[in-house]
Amino acid sequence: MLQVPGATSYMGGIGKDKFGEEMKKNSRLAGVNVHYYEDETTPTGTCAVCIVGDDRSLVANLAAANCYKSDHLKRPENWALVEKAKYIYIAGFFLTVSPDSIQLVAEHAAANNKIFSMNLSAPFICEFFRDVQEKALPYTDFVFGYETEARTFSKVHGWETDNVEEIALKISQWPKASGLHKRITVITQGVDPVCVAEDGKVKKFPVQLLPKEKLVDANGTGDAFVGGFLSQLVQEKPIEECVRAGCYAANVIIQRSGCTYPEKPDFH
Repeated sequence: MLQVPGATSYMGGIGKDKFGEEMKKNSRLAGVNVHYYEDETTPTGTCAVCIVGDDRSLVANLAAANCYKSDHLKRPENWALVEKAKYIYIAGFFLTVSPDSIQLVAEHAAANNKIFSMNLSAPFICEFFRDVQEKALPYTDFVFGYETEARTFSKVHGWETDNVEEIALKISQWPKASGLHKRITVITQGVDPVCVAEDGKVKKFPVQLLPKEKLVDANGTGDAFVGGFLSQLVQEKPIEECVRAGCYAANVIIQRSGCTYPEKPDFH
């Protein structure tokens, strides 16, 4: 979406094997500056995807993705990337792997007036990793999620509401570790409007609906939405432009098999 090679850096865990090499090669070809932790004894994570009609299910073998250590993050060449970054995004799935890494980065972002974002990622994260999620939440300036994750978050916290707008608002008003930025909650709802909660108000942005025959594979659409959103946020565009870019990116991904995309975006 940015079309600026090396503007984005990424860290995570892979194994020393052909899948790990493939990850490095393809990430770099896509213009991402990757600094992977390479585990000597564990293979690179893999995932089986079962698609039935429009629905999909994932069975992940996390393997090396589950082995990331904060020691790797603290290495000077890796921490230098954190220091250079102005915007930081961590998927909620990483809460199951290395909460101490998240805390280090979150505290750095708060202390240096940087934008720190996270994703609710999955209902099971909200249910079974509540403590580490709550520890990271005060540092978040943007929280992304899908309606089912938002409703699970509400249930876990005893809010007794299924109303996505209300939940988005409550998450946005969660106490903050740093008062330099307000928190904005962005909840997607499939074909229903995107809910954005900020400053005690909720705005709804309609999504561009696709005909059923164009829906190929929903795999990666949520991540694509966040990627598109962040591509405009880092350019300091208004929220409505960020949402528009997120919807555009999700629409591209959902029309293709696997998490693939054309060589260049035609987002204007």
